[in-house]
Amino acid sequence: MNETHASSPKAESFSAAKAVAAGVDFAELQVGPHGLFWNEYRPEDGACRIWQWRDNKAHCLTPAGFSARSRVYEYGGGAFCLSDDGIVFVNEADQQVYRQSLVGAPEALTSSACRYGDVRFANGQVLAVEENGDQHRLVAIDMETGTRHLLAEGADFYAAPTLSPDGQRLAWIEWSRPDQPWTATRLMVADRDGDGRLSQPRCVAGHDFDESLQQPRFDDRSRLYCLSDRDGFWQPWVESAQGLRPLPSAAADHGPAPWQLGGCTWLPLAGDTYLASWTENGFGRLSLGDKDFTGDYSRFRSLALDQQFIYCIAASPISPAAVITINRNTGQPSVLAGGVAPLPAGQISVPQTLRYPSGAGEAHGFFYPEMTGLAKPPLVVFIHGGPTSACYPMLDPRIQYWTHRGFAVADLNYRGSSGYGREYRQALHLNWGEVDVEDACAVVSHLADRGLIDGDQAFIRGGSAGGYTTLCALAFHKVFRAGASLYGVSDPVALAQATHKFEGDYLDWLIGDPEADAERYAARTPLLHADNISVPVIFFQGELDAVVVPQQTRDMVEALQENGILVEAHYYADERHGFRKAGNQAHALEQEWLFYRRVMGLQS
Repeated sequence: MNETHASSPKAESFSAAKAVAAGVDFAELQVGPHGLFWNEYRPEDGACRIWQWRDNKAHCLTPAGFSARSRVYEYGGGAFCLSDDGIVFVNEADQQVYRQSLVGAPEALTSSACRYGDVRFANGQVLAVEENGDQHRLVAIDMETGTRHLLAEGADFYAAPTLSPDGQRLAWIEWSRPDQPWTATRLMVADRDGDGRLSQPRCVAGHDFDESLQQPRFDDRSRLYCLSDRDGFWQPWVESAQGLRPLPSAAADHGPAPWQLGGCTWLPLAGDTYLASWTENGFGRLSLGDKDFTGDYSRFRSLALDQQFIYCIAASPISPAAVITINRNTGQPSVLAGGVAPLPAGQISVPQTLRYPSGAGEAHGFFYPEMTGLAKPPLVVFIHGGPTSACYPMLDPRIQYWTHRGFAVADLNYRGSSGYGREYRQALHLNWGEVDVEDACAVVSHLADRGLIDGDQAFIRGGSAGGYTTLCALAFHKVFRAGASLYGVSDPVALAQATHKFEGDYLDWLIGDPEADAERYAARTPLLHADNISVPVIFFQGELDAVVVPQQTRDMVEALQENGILVEAHYYADERHGFRKAGNQAHALEQEWLFYRRVMGLQS
């Protein structure tokens, strides 16, 4: 298969390589006395590097051979923090903690078999989540000696260690199996006694009923806050004499599902005011107190602020992720890094809100019209991973790659996605492989009935959990012409036996007990129903994947080949769960497009 040319001059100019190269991303924005800092990912080498912005210019602090990325819980997060004289970060290669002055080279603080994440600097120590095999705990690492001190252990998982400004209270989030951080967690606090030692931890919230708590914060007076979904959405709450009480807020999620550590989508200030981002009909909003700072942007992450500016990572339907500042007085935004669209604004397919009936409920997402002038184009349905994750209405070069090749795109937030409240998120409980699949199929008829697509030329694609939904849709429905599974789940039982601790009980919540509910598992296992798949499928898999192990893909490929189905599979020796190398990403994107053209009978 040597077909490489695009379907139009416009498509040819926006190649897979250009789409991938435009996928620069940012994380973990932080501000301090030495300026503004952020973690920047570039696809060309897959590395994450810390940058400093000071005196109106940015420079990279991370030297060659280092990459600031944690792999705690496999998904990582919280890979760096600011210290008194520089930064502290987790090095991707060895997962150890390093300190680095602003003018010096990194120096190892730890040397162990453990992995670290969610690092926070406090009073000459680094607070961190420590992972040693299946054991997790909170530790403090002395900045001078590297000596490790145990802060908390006994729970299955920990996140967000936070010390109060007066140094007298340590707060954190913990949870125990079989719960997930988006189903039920606990907000814990330990006080310092007269000798400076931490007291026995006490549970502040999460002990009386199921609620998901995240992002604990102390204000300048050492009063404790957090986000809780007790009232149906992740909203700000504050401690009081009677326990937590809610702060006035929009009835909307003020944070995403915490798949990664170190997130920051809100910050409490004095007098019960706060800086926060929340989701409204899928679109992000930003406010400080009663002042709206949303502007033209549609997603906000990694919030920080000082007396003059709000800092965040933001994106819009016509601009990719960028590090921006917003003047608190004028509301004027300025871009410091990123935000450069790979296409002129007139050539960008802008998302339209999708809200459509599906089964007994309704589903959400975004529709991107194709950009070549076809009246009824083919459709590619994007299924995000997680599955308790979300897609956002921001410029995604991968989506633009498809719209420039004559495909419309439906980017779905199927039932179970975050951003629409706890009830919507909980809709996947025991229903994975059904309601998500139902939503994926229903969007095709919804768009076809409106005359926006050719309903007979629909394709479906997804990564990880999205790959499972894709394979289920192909096995149990006759809606799609073909599909693509990127490191997707084909056998949930095998996944439960081989996956990591963080998701070790997730399948029980999504489908049920593998033994007691064996029939349900069998009914929703694509591998066992491979003979029902009658359309072509293409697979992409990283050989180093520890979440969805490569054997899952190999088994599914073999089953389809035995049934005479057109199958194509690509394996990448240097990739884990989710592809990070630019060459691999571009190869996968282009091969998927060529595969669909082949299915449609469009040859060179």
